[in-house]
Formats: sequence, C-alpha cells, structure tokens
Amino acid sequence: MNGAESLLRTAAAHEVDVCFANPGTTELPLVSALDRVGGIRPVLGLHEAVCVGAADGYGRMTGRPALTLVHLGPGLADGLACLHNARRAGTPVVALVGDQATWHLAADAPLTTDLEAVAAAFSTWTGRSTSAAGMAADLAEAVERSRRGPVCLILPADLADEQVESGDSTRPVLAPDSAAGASGSTPVDEERVAAAADALRGAGPVVLFLGGRALSRPGLLAADAIARATGCRLVHETFPARVERGGGLPAPMRLPHVYADAAATLKGVETVILVGAREPVSSFGYPGLPSSLVPADAAVQSLAGAPQDSSDDAVNALERLAERVAGREGPPPARGTVRDRQLTVPSGVLTPETLSVTVAAGQPEGAIVVDESLTAGFDYHQAAIPAPEHTCMVAQVGGAIGHGLPLATGAAIACPDRPVITLQADGSALYTIQALWTQAREDLDVTTVLCNNQSYEIVKMEMKNADRPFGNASRSLLSLDRPEVGWSALAEGLGVPSIRVTTAEELAGALKAALSESGPHFIEAVIRQ
Repeated sequence: MNGAESLLRTAAAHEVDVCFANPGTTELPLVSALDRVGGIRPVLGLHEAVCVGAADGYGRMTGRPALTLVHLGPGLADGLACLHNARRAGTPVVALVGDQATWHLAADAPLTTDLEAVAAAFSTWTGRSTSAAGMAADLAEAVERSRRGPVCLILPADLADEQVESGDSTRPVLAPDSAAGASGSTPVDEERVAAAADALRGAGPVVLFLGGRALSRPGLLAADAIARATGCRLVHETFPARVERGGGLPAPMRLPHVYADAAATLKGVETVILVGAREPVSSFGYPGLPSSLVPADAAVQSLAGAPQDSSDDAVNALERLAERVAGREGPPPARGTVRDRQLTVPSGVLTPETLSVTVAAGQPEGAIVVDESLTAGFDYHQAAIPAPEHTCMVAQVGGAIGHGLPLATGAAIACPDRPVITLQADGSALYTIQALWTQAREDLDVTTVLCNNQSYEIVKMEMKNADRPFGNASRSLLSLDRPEVGWSALAEGLGVPSIRVTTAEELAGALKAALSESGPHFIEAVIRQ
C-alpha cells in the first residue's frame, strides 16, 4: 500500500468515517486510496467552504472528527471562513491539504503557497508529513489533537503515492491523559468548584455564563439545579456551537447581540462565573464603550474553560457544584413547565416574529435546527422554548457567514435519523448555495427555510445603531433587490424541490409537507422586515 492508504486505514481505525472532499491533482493518491479503504464515506462538495462547514456540522453532532480534503493553498483558503467558525466552536475537524511533490516545491509553481502560514491562524495545530511511512502516525496525531478544535495536516503528493510496508498504523502518538475521560475532557480541580460555590453563597447577584458542553442536556439540568438552589441567573453565549432546547429543558437566557441589550443583561451583576465559555465581549469595538460586557466592578471567575481553550469537563464541574450548593439530590428538575404552552401558528404576512413562531410550531421532536437566520430569526430562540426537545446549532460562532447550509449538510450525514431544519439568511446563503447540490446528491433530510428580506439587514442595523446616515452608495451595498435573486430557480437547478411562501399559513403548510417526506427541500420565505 502507499502512504495515502496507510493514512486512511488509520483514520478508519480511529472511527473517522466520512471525508468531505473537493480534490485536485495533488490529492489523487488519496482519492484512489478511498477506493481501496472501506469504512470512509466520500462526500463531494462543490466548494471547499461546503466541505469544511459540513465537517464542522458532523463534528458538532458526533463529537468525532470528519476529514476534509482540499487542494493546495487556494483550496484551503476557500474554506478558511468555515474553518474559523469551527475553531471558535472547538469542533474536531481534520483538514487534509494536498501539497506539491517535495521535489517540485522549489519550482514555485502557480498553486504553491506557504501552507503552514495560511493554516496556522485558522487551526489549533498544523502538521506536515515528511515521509510516507510516517503518514499513519501523523494522522493519528491529528485526530488526537483535533479534540481541541480543527487541525490541518499537509500531505505532499509524492509521499502520499510512495509505497510503504504494512505496519502498526494505529499506534498512539500522544500519551493519553490518565485524568481524561473517553471524550478527552478532564475534571477541573476542587479549588475552582469551591471558589464558585463561595461566590454563589455571597450576597451579590451572580450569573452562570454557559457555553460548550455546559449547554448539553446534563449540563443544563445541573445548571438549573444550581440556579434554583442559589438564585443565580443562567445566561449563555450569543452564538452557541450547540445547545439542547425545548421539551421542558431549562432555557438559559441568550446574551443579546446588540451591545446595549447585552450590557443591560449583565448590569448590576457582581460575579460572572464562566462555565465552558470565554468572558463575554462585544463582537465589534464601539467608541467610548468597553470591549467586555461584564460590568467593570464585577468579578469574573472560571469554573471550566471554553472547549477551544482547555479540556475542562464543564458538565462534571456543574454537577459537582450542584452537589455542593444544592445537596446530593438537589431540587427536583424543573421539567414540563413549558410543555403546557401551546405554540399557535400566526396568520398573515411573514415578519421576523411570525416566521420564528411558525418554524418553532412546526418543528418535530428530535429536530436539529441550524440557525443562520441573523436578523430575520432573532425571535426564534425565544419562540422555540416551548417546542419539542431539539438541538440548535448557531452557524456563525466565529462571525463568518455562509456557514449554515454546509453545517446542516454535515449534521444530516452525522444524524440520518433526525430531521434537519436550516433557518438561513438570504445574503449569507449566496456564499455557499452549492451545499444544496450535495444535499440532493446524498438525499439528505434537510429542509431549508430561506429568509428572504432582500438585504444585508444586519449591517443596516449596525448603521442605525451607530447613527450613520444612509446614502445612495450605502443603500446600493446593502440591498439584494437589483436584480432579485431567483431562489426557486437556484434551488431547483441544484436538484432541490422549492416553494415560495409569503404568509405564515403558507410557511406552516410548506414546512409540514417538507418534513413529511424524505430528501432535501427548499422553502423561500419572503419577509416583510
């Protein structure tokens, strides 16, 4: 076998079972090896951002990395925005980047780039194979290191094609952490748990600021027990990589995106305890305002670090904290309190509010909702609290848009038994609309609700908040109505059946029909902003 085959056999042995690929000439040894190695599903994406974003969605839902396969520096560059989001989310992803043959690098051919420099800013680790015999071990190390977020492994074409003897391709490369669990997480020290308990027993208002695994089902239940025993408030990140919601689960407040609203949410707090999250800061710098959203006189403590920064076990930390402040049993879970609230489909034209309620009312139990709706779906998070239990993934964890359609693609491959609903803004959909083709080719159960307001409304909102005047130039850069995008034609042309709706009743009917049959569907929802 050659180096590429030994690498893929190692990947399969490490339960890496899918490869989202857009290959070129330098990756042909790996493409050929996929034919000889069983257990790895090849999935073609028509753009590298689709491949990387899909790997992110797969990793968020399984906790295991997928492979992406991209072509040299330009191919990697095409996927960097989605790699940035995956890094901010702490998602396990292994990006395989083909490179020129070692003997051809000095020629500085047109596609040659400094791959290490390109990859370093967007991944948690970058490696380069220097021998065919070492490729299996390189892959094993990449998988291990991806526990903290996406990694890039550079594979010279001649080494991937070079023959190697069969050997122990699954040997561990990194010494295992004896304190780490199966997922690589490590219990936090008792001092941090004790310090958090002391803060919760203090006189001032306390916020538990949640992110990462703290937003899993067990994490939410433990946080809820702490809140009911101590009176602290639960708030979570504005853009959570994944959060379990609905069905009576505790529903922490989502920190608003707008600066004034976010600052008001934390006003008067004396202590912010971080659990699986970084200190909350504004997405952008505003003159005269501090970057941190935490009051200047408030204390900030870390119970468990964010997944992109540490291997801290946030769930275990919350459970131990709950035992300290609420007793071994703790208060009974506050479940079922929202199940009695019925979601009623509104009537009339679609607005951001009516769209959000209509989707929440129509989503089935077990749905995976990928949210890149931006301004059109600001109301969805609150509207979906009474919905059946579901998983919500916010696409733009790192702020890079165009991530929703690829993320949904990967989630559908990871969880073929669960329906996926994408709430997708129109402007960002145009970045990666090619993902629909992959959804059609793989016959994935993804229903895309395209929020069509014909503008970059989020940028308009920032203009208004900054009290900047709108002129002809700014209007021309923020509108998408000249010419109007033919969304139905685009979707149909990429193999996905499409329907256009303008009222809440039409959206409810289209959503019900799409979810009642297999395969991808596209609903263009025209919104009156």
